[in-house]
Amino acid sequence: MARSSFKKNSPVAILVLLFLAFWLLFRPLEHRGLDPTAEPRAVTARGDLAADEQNTIELFKSVSPSVVYITTIALRRDLFSLNAVEIPQGTGSGFVWDSKGRIVTNYHVISDAGRIEVALADHSRWKAVLIGAAPDKDLAVLQIDAPTRLLRPIPVGESNELLVGQKVFAIGNPFGLDQTITSGIISALGREIKSITGRMIRNMIQTDAAINPGNSGGPLLDSAGRLIGVNTAIFSPSGAYAGIGFAVPVREINEVIPQLIRDGKLVKPGIAATLADARMVKQLGVEGVLILGVEPGGPAHKAGLRPTQQFGSEVIFGDIITRIDGNDVRSYDDVRTELERFKVGDEVSLTIVRDGTSMDVPVRLTALNN
Repeated sequence: MARSSFKKNSPVAILVLLFLAFWLLFRPLEHRGLDPTAEPRAVTARGDLAADEQNTIELFKSVSPSVVYITTIALRRDLFSLNAVEIPQGTGSGFVWDSKGRIVTNYHVISDAGRIEVALADHSRWKAVLIGAAPDKDLAVLQIDAPTRLLRPIPVGESNELLVGQKVFAIGNPFGLDQTITSGIISALGREIKSITGRMIRNMIQTDAAINPGNSGGPLLDSAGRLIGVNTAIFSPSGAYAGIGFAVPVREINEVIPQLIRDGKLVKPGIAATLADARMVKQLGVEGVLILGVEPGGPAHKAGLRPTQQFGSEVIFGDIITRIDGNDVRSYDDVRTELERFKVGDEVSLTIVRDGTSMDVPVRLTALNN
């Protein structure tokens, strides 16, 4: 009978539940784990920042005013009114090259833009125009009309003496978050990646400093706060940071950017000859780069280089370039890369194979039209 008198909705059960609720609600605070006398704890003195922390803080303060935020805007036709409307397209990073308002960034950041805006470190926004581009190098130069007092040219370093393992820093605008710094090390040197044109960019710096979408075009810095590269690409299956980023070395930048400012494009040295592409060379089983044609009056023609010729169904192969100034070449890209080490007017030595015989032929380089 005692067990049956304590049913779910019985008066006894209700009284017990009300008593428990009253006791839990109004019991003394200390029995509930609360303490009305609780106060903030005393702060423990931190002491001085570590030397590497101080260096990072000073580096960011010094260089971040040189880093800019780039917004690209596309023009689209409204489907109903047919009027052109501006649509934000993407964001990227860049940096102030000089006090005349030139801004360096990646070509792929601005390649499809209808309009470009640059935000400086003080958040002022300026219309930018493209004054020069090198798509094969993924580099571009913009111009803004900001006053000199707002322009802080970035300190330029060198990349010839970089070492794997040395510390580096990246400043940029990942995911639209402006003025962000990350750090890491140089993971490798001499890497190759494809540019927006499909051509290989060589001698790239690989780093594990966090580089995400939006960092493109921003500076890679050494521990002295000097520019050593332009952050260009990441290797990631998901498109987000995966510990592998690439930067164009400052040696390349310091050669390319002045040319873009002067001429609007790279003046490429060449021999004025048509060369077989990699697929054709592979199909023919040729060891080297086959010359398909030579431009009349051009350097290759003047040097006596022989093009490939066809007489009816018979094809007579032209000369095959195997070395340029002592360096082996196996593809069209190899030839362009080797020739770009020289200037227009320089004389280079081409090692060719003609009728099974190897010989060296001097050729004076000319400016190519493309």
